[in-house]
This record gives sequence, structure tokens and C-alpha cells, in this order.
Amino acid sequence: MKNEMTLSFLAIEQNEALARMALTCFIAPLDPTLEEISEFKTIVSEAVTNAIIHGYECDGKSMVKIHASIDDRSVKMTVTDEGMGIFDIEQAMEPMFTTKPQMERSGMGFTIMESFSDGIRVDSTLGNGTIVTFEKNFSPVTEVSRMR
Repeated sequence: MKNEMTLSFLAIEQNEALARMALTCFIAPLDPTLEEISEFKTIVSEAVTNAIIHGYECDGKSMVKIHASIDDRSVKMTVTDEGMGIFDIEQAMEPMFTTKPQMERSGMGFTIMESFSDGIRVDSTLGNGTIVTFEKNFSPVTEVSRMR
């Protein structure tokens, strides 16, 4: 199966749920397991939340763009913002690192995305934004998985 979609939305916190639901519907034809759906939704949530909160600081004026493609049983997705960028990507990807401790952020977003995906790449330029690309492979559909 092959398919693609692009979604752009205002960088406000409630649109994280929009992105999560739209992308979950997009992968529905793959007949993912409940665990795969949960992991995928979490990856989307973390990537979009990072763009809104860290990229744009919830400015409510800027746009977040998502492009997703399905190729067979694999989904590749990019979440793009044109916000402030990441000063040190390696440091930002360390568990427990956060630039917003006053917001009680755990600093686990990238760690979670790495854990639930089958590959993640982060490209960022200060003042020009960030692109987070990840891939998620879905298990083959079997009679047992259909019964869950």
C-alpha cells in the first residue's frame, strides 16, 4: 500500500490532538495493533508538542507542517516548524534535558520518540526551525492480530 498526506495547522496546543487523530486515521488501513496505535500517537504527540512549545513558544501565529507517507507497512513522517531551532541537538536528545523546567516538562520527548520509532532524525538551524523525521514499521496483519 502507498499513500501520502500533508497537514498544516496553527501552532496552538489544542492542535496536537488534531494531528494525533488525523495521523491515526491515516494509518488505519494498515490495521495496526492497539500497541502500535498507542506508540504512533505518542510519537506524533511528542513531535508536535515540541514544535509548538519549543519551536514557536506557543505563539499562536505560526504553522506546524506534517508530511506522512505509507510504503507497504512502513510510515515515514516529518514534523516541520520554522521556529527558533535547537541550539544543541545532541543535548536536546538526552533523557531529562529540558529548556522549559518552569513548565514542568520532563525532557523525555526525544527519548520517547526514539524508543517507539524505528528511526529518528533531527535537523535544526538556529533561527530557521527544526525538522523531525521518523519511521515506524508496522507488523504484518495476521489472523491473530485481527482478533485483538
